[in-house]
Amino acid sequence: MPTPANELVTREDKDAICRLSLNRPEQGNSLSVSTIDALHKHLVDLRAETGIAVIVLAGVGKKIFCAGHDLKEFQANDGPEFSASVASRCSAMMQAFRDQPQIIIAKVEGVASAAGCQLVASADLAVAESGARFATPGVNIGLWCWTPMVALGRNVLPKHAMQMLTTGRLHDAEFAMRAGLVNAVVAPEELDTAVQNLAEEIASKSTYTLALGKQAFYRQIQMSISDAYEYAGQLTARNMAHPDAKEGIRAFVEKRKPIWRGR
Repeated sequence: MPTPANELVTREDKDAICRLSLNRPEQGNSLSVSTIDALHKHLVDLRAETGIAVIVLAGVGKKIFCAGHDLKEFQANDGPEFSASVASRCSAMMQAFRDQPQIIIAKVEGVASAAGCQLVASADLAVAESGARFATPGVNIGLWCWTPMVALGRNVLPKHAMQMLTTGRLHDAEFAMRAGLVNAVVAPEELDTAVQNLAEEIASKSTYTLALGKQAFYRQIQMSISDAYEYAGQLTARNMAHPDAKEGIRAFVEKRKPIWRGR
């Protein structure tokens, strides 16, 4: 059921796909404190919804996906306590992306800047239209993009990340794909279809397997290779024991589509 159009973050579900949209187009879909909290609440609420396999994150309007933090709030609250609070709340929300059992796809139209670029880097997958632009422009106003640096530095090669952080310039969608920030770049008129097709393809899988695999993927990255293989071996046994794995093997042998139990 769609949320009201005046919500800071709107939600619309169709089958196993949930669409969350930043809904401050006149403010560049910037992340006010209330918007951060609203997005975080949606993510927390969705964790228990076993029928949802994929979350698509977008911005309302075609010019700006997300312009980053709402700098007017910082100007009105000129103190270290406010800055620290915003950084803490935003970081908790961004980390919720990895804790989410659903696969998150960023659908990028227009500019993804600063914390908006961080949203793209924090998503599991990202598809951009060819006119999209990406930047971490804090350095242009004397402010390093501190928390965007964390997600960006874990998604792209160090020299690409440093280029973005030190120049503050807008980089085009092709650069973002070469750098590993997005998975695909498509013509603007093809974006909806490309994202829908990707979401449907993923949503056709077992939600149990997706959730277990996503959690393991991010966890094993932090391990040594020997620990990662040991961890993967343990999860192999756990996964094989689940009814969805048994059903999947049975369906493969019987040449039919599997019927998942899911999470």
